[in-house]
Order: sequence, then structure tokens, then C-alpha cells
Amino acid sequence: MLLKIYPENPNPRDVKTVIECLQDGGIIIYPTDTVYGMGCDIFKNKTVERIADIKGIKVEKANFSFVCYDLSHLSDFTKPISNSTYKLMKRALPGPFTFILDANNNVPKLFQSKKKTVGIRIPDNNITRVIVQELGHPIMTTSIHDEDDMIEYTTDPELIYEKYGSIVDIVIDGGYGDNDPSTVVNCINDEFNVLRQGKGILEDYL
Repeated sequence: MLLKIYPENPNPRDVKTVIECLQDGGIIIYPTDTVYGMGCDIFKNKTVERIADIKGIKVEKANFSFVCYDLSHLSDFTKPISNSTYKLMKRALPGPFTFILDANNNVPKLFQSKKKTVGIRIPDNNITRVIVQELGHPIMTTSIHDEDDMIEYTTDPELIYEKYGSIVDIVIDGGYGDNDPSTVVNCINDEFNVLRQGKGILEDYL
């Protein structure tokens, strides 16, 4: 299903359709403030495994992140963080960053790599945040890559639907996506190392 949702005022009926799909173990493709993402309910283990299969990677080696509505979700899935990390995240989010934090035991075992960390993402995109808010807990996210050597990410939702429509349940058309991924920042031990430079400029928030 290709579902058009407008970011300014997401239609509650369309949002409900997406929520029911996630609760039923469905896979969705959705817009963020960077590239389009593929994801599911973080508590649906079989669906997480399906996404890993689609991407051709093993779950335990995948760098899947959680999309949260706001920072209130942090304590649910991460160990206590320092004031400096919290202040940095508060300044930078919602925004084009993924922050790597120490995971606590509430993180589903499927996501717990040997590193015991979790990526936290709060995109500046109203569609995705409303979906997470209505679902009541985070959704998993992984970027939609393109095989084209010239462009790394597909930005047109209709082209995304052509490619993935038969293997995912809903592709949300929220307008053209960006071609820059989020900037990944490792916050373990408050060192704030950029692991992948993307759209977000960390120096602007330090």
C-alpha cells in the first residue's frame, strides 16, 4: 500500500492504519528529516528478522536504531546518561542525528549486540513522530539504500514503492526525502565521536 500522509496535518485515519499495521507485525517505509527509513515495532522480533533478511544482514550485526517521539523514552531503553549528553541531545533533537548510548535490559534481546549499545533517533518529521507517539513506544529504523552508484539513497516515495511495495506492508508518501543520512554520534563515556558524518553538524550543538 502506498499511503499519502501530509506532514503539516497527518490524517488520524491514515495514522491509525499505520499503527494497526505495526501492531500486526507489519513493515513500513516512512519519511524522516533525512532519508526514508524502513522499520517496524521494536517488540515484533520476527518482523525485525524479516527486515534484516531484506537488507541481507544478520540481526546481531545490524545497526538498527530506535525512533523515539521525544527524550522521555530515553530512560526506558538506555542506562542513565550524564548531564552533558542529555544537554547535547536536548539541543540537537528533534534533528538529523543518531546518538549511540548504553542500552539497558529493556532493549529487546534481538537488538543487544556485544557492545550493549542502542542508537536513538528523534527525527524532525511530524509524520514519523506522530506515528511513534500514537504507537506508544519506539519503532525500529534502518535506512533505505539505493543500488545506484551515483545516488546512495532513493528520495522519491513512488520509486521506493515500485521497488519495495511487494515486500513491505505500507510505503508512506510524505514527499521527497533527503539524500543525506543522519549523523551518527557515539556518546559512550561522553566522548561525542562522530562515527558517520551525515546531515547534522555536531559542532553546531557542542
